[in-house]
Amino acid sequence: MTRSALLCLVLVACGGGTTPCPEPGAQTGATGGDITDDAVIAHDDGGFLELYAATGGFRSGRPTGFEITPDGSEVLFLRSGARDSDRALYAFDVASGREREVLTAAQLLGGTAAELSAEERALRERLRLTARGITSFQLSSDGTQLLVPLSGKLFVVQRRSAEPDSIRELPSEGGYANDPRFSPDGKYVACVRGRDLYVIDVARGTQRRLTNDASETISNGLAEFVAQEEMSRYHGYWWSPDSRTLLFQQNDESGVEVLFASNPIDPAAEPHAARYPRAGTANAQVRLGLIGVNGGRTKWVSWDHDSLPYLAKVTWQADAPLTLLVQDRTQQLERILVVDPDTARTTRLVEERDDAWLNIDHSLPRWITGGEQPLMLWSSERSGHWQLELRDENGDLVRALTPPELGYVSTLGVEENGAAVWIEASADPTERHIVRVPLQGEPQRITRAAGWHEATLGPAVDGEPLWVHVADTQAEGMTFAVRRGTERTLHQLADESEAPPFLPAVEFMTVGERGYHAAVIRPRDFEAGRAYPVLLSVYAGPGYVKVRKGRDRYLREQWQADHGFLVVSLDGRGTPGRGREWERATRGNLIELALADQVEGLRALGAAVPEMDLERVGVYGWSFGGYFSAHAVMQRPDVFKVGVAGAPVADWRDYDTHYTERFMGLPDENREGYDAASVLTYAAELERPLMIIHGTSDDNVYFVHALKMSDALMRAGKPHELVVLAGSTHMVADPAVARALQGRIMTFLRTALE
Repeated sequence: MTRSALLCLVLVACGGGTTPCPEPGAQTGATGGDITDDAVIAHDDGGFLELYAATGGFRSGRPTGFEITPDGSEVLFLRSGARDSDRALYAFDVASGREREVLTAAQLLGGTAAELSAEERALRERLRLTARGITSFQLSSDGTQLLVPLSGKLFVVQRRSAEPDSIRELPSEGGYANDPRFSPDGKYVACVRGRDLYVIDVARGTQRRLTNDASETISNGLAEFVAQEEMSRYHGYWWSPDSRTLLFQQNDESGVEVLFASNPIDPAAEPHAARYPRAGTANAQVRLGLIGVNGGRTKWVSWDHDSLPYLAKVTWQADAPLTLLVQDRTQQLERILVVDPDTARTTRLVEERDDAWLNIDHSLPRWITGGEQPLMLWSSERSGHWQLELRDENGDLVRALTPPELGYVSTLGVEENGAAVWIEASADPTERHIVRVPLQGEPQRITRAAGWHEATLGPAVDGEPLWVHVADTQAEGMTFAVRRGTERTLHQLADESEAPPFLPAVEFMTVGERGYHAAVIRPRDFEAGRAYPVLLSVYAGPGYVKVRKGRDRYLREQWQADHGFLVVSLDGRGTPGRGREWERATRGNLIELALADQVEGLRALGAAVPEMDLERVGVYGWSFGGYFSAHAVMQRPDVFKVGVAGAPVADWRDYDTHYTERFMGLPDENREGYDAASVLTYAAELERPLMIIHGTSDDNVYFVHALKMSDALMRAGKPHELVVLAGSTHMVADPAVARALQGRIMTFLRTALE
């Protein structure tokens, strides 16, 4: 394979002009033979790389995006073909047990190709979404209508009608409709066009503009960047339960830095400009307004914005108060506020503090209604572990619903009669289970098989909740089941994804005095007693568990292992699921303990798996894992002989406020910590081969990180390889690039370790 086939720019940077640079397309390994990209792909058993790229990692064809109709008669979901990314809408009929195709993009667009607006591309990047076709839909509260956004247009579909006019296109004046959603009564659709808030009367087909002050720096109804990227809050407006009022977010970004992402492969195209708040700089100023569905005067909600600038969550349920969750800049203080819609004044309900940081539970607060008074669900780490709490309408604690050792993660929903809450939880962070928690009584674990379980909860059918169960288990891999109650499975939804040519052979173990969770993937032709080079597939950052007891998620690692490696992963301190102290141990310096734990875990794992040759260890990771990989080869060349750093952060001062300051504090208050955690600090220490990979259009970890890292290495006289993915974002979405990139990475690793 030639370098041009990589569809990206490859630079081999040589410091000082004194160190010879190997040819990047064909490097000589320790065995004396040439290892090339072509040789790697020739070794590619069954054309795995091509299959992996063409099938979206064997995920295309799986059902996703589940919604259960209010009457429990159907389960709606999206699914594509095995080798295409065009999703269509399907329905499973609970009574008959049959699936049917409901709607395709071609039906809505009359065969014309779908187009993505700049706004939609940005949102898809925040959601890490690469699929096309129908990628989202909303069911009206009564279940009779579907709202489908597609190619910048809005379609309302009568779900049960076969009449020619059952599909209607709504007005499109004003530009692309961002975040369209039905009102609770289904009579209106709200959306944001051109940074202003609009409401469409569905029956009349008329549109009303509710706000009129949008500008380059003012937007209405949109979640700001850090809310989408770091708080998982994608909405910037909320309907009142009676459909008469909207609460909307207004952002003033005039003080936020403008960063530019360009595509060098198209020099005529203007760079994409975006407001991006780097650590220590100004955020968007956010306020909330209440406005009637017919327009009129805006009532601005009052709270201490200066002290509590982050809007983390909004909840507006029927028969319950309008509720906000706000945080301070340090994320060490948060409050639940109740808003009076008549006066727009707020009242404090609950306050939480933590001297390190407060995690956001994206599923709460949530109200349970139908009793004498509404009760609020809330979660806290006050005890040192996540616990689900029940509180009264004044915010006072009634009782903890889960014990600390249960390992609460998030709330899925409340049974219709309000008798029980369904949650995700696990005492073992390598697993995720579905648990039913009665308001009176002990929690009941519903899922049993070791693995990663998720659920979408629907209404009760014959007194038992209908739900969709998605699982990746060691025994069966991915399954998609429609279930009723805690015991009965009604149907396995069809999984149209292509079967991989092999299944991963993963062993999970716990090693070391700290009890690091680890995964080991051996070659399929593994020989006991033979020494194998080791590849550490790493993340090691906050908020994410790398070692998960599933099967299908390790397919790429199995392919890597089949090239003669023992591929391993470890989770150390700083990762979630093992209590407050474990997770917050890395505050102020995100690399020191993370690196120490991975090294300690590797050595403990080597004692348990004698075939691991700890003299030949490589490290590979993406995003935080890429950041870790760069540090690993620079700071610990005695352990790591080669590193591949994908989309790495170079210096936390160049990453966004909400993420960075949560874990590192403010730059002016932690200069020493920021310096110690910066890759640039250690550039002169690089003695091992390092490949840096980055997309030029990445608007999460900007391309400047790779350039600064490469520049520091160049100035220090340190050879390294820089792979520039022209036009790519934080995801490598192009199958051809993804396939070629994996081949190039494997060539690089084998050259250094064999």
